[in-house]
Amino acid sequence: MSEMLRRSPFEASRSHAPFDMPSKSPFGMLDSLQRLFDSDIEKSTMRVEEIVEDNTLVVRAELPGIDPDKDVEVSVEDGVLTISARREDKSETRQEGMYRSEFRYGSMLRRIALPEGVSESDVKASYKDGILEVRTPMPAKKTAPAATKVAITRD
Repeated sequence: MSEMLRRSPFEASRSHAPFDMPSKSPFGMLDSLQRLFDSDIEKSTMRVEEIVEDNTLVVRAELPGIDPDKDVEVSVEDGVLTISARREDKSETRQEGMYRSEFRYGSMLRRIALPEGVSESDVKASYKDGILEVRTPMPAKKTAPAATKVAITRD
């Protein structure tokens, strides 16, 4: 009588090395390799760009899959723009004879120094298609006082 090999979810969690799989099928090996190259770092960082358009400072942050009403906070204090977000990602895969559930969660935070003279009340934020955009008018440039020529006397 042949023996049937059964894998317990607890056994699968013990082995995470992609080449540590003598009892796995080739497809299991591919799945393990994919996990090796999947990076959670990219999913937990906030990519940000800062540009000046028509005398307006524009800060764009990539925040796909986040509900801005619940999971994003934008604040300005002491000349620093703070963008914080919380991500919760759950996925389930159901196939014949297999069930896989994964979840990821974490927080992201970016602080950006604003130019001197930016009024906190002028900062506006909007969210569309996974991009948070924060805009504020650039402060008027202060003109430096003109240099005064000093006469040199001889003794």
